[in-house]
Amino acid sequence: QVQLVESGGGLVQAGGSLRLSCTASGIIFSIHPMAWYRQAPGKQRELVADITSGGGTNYADSVKGRFTISRDNAKNTVYLQMNSLQPEGTDVYYCNTASPQSITLLFWGQGSQVPVYS
Repeated sequence: QVQLVESGGGLVQAGGSLRLSCTASGIIFSIHPMAWYRQAPGKQRELVADITSGGGTNYADSVKGRFTISRDNAKNTVYLQMNSLQPEGTDVYYCNTASPQSITLLFWGQGSQVPVYS
């Protein structure tokens, strides 16, 4: 069974930083491209950043230069370093595969809340 467990969220002041972690089980993590997604209240989930199995990265324009995605295949963990956070309310961050057709996308963790206050 696929399990994704996000952690590291919490209240942060605008301009501050946080590092999110996500540990996966039930998948062959090292071969999966992985991604971080976020969802604002009342909005659809959107892709924030993704990382290939080889370490290549891509970012949404809104976070380029501020967020960094990385992975540790030995720990089945993907990270998201978030700097210069903007006061956009309380987004919930989730990790999952970046493969759009993967059955893994049927499984989602509880997410990690990141309330940013100004």
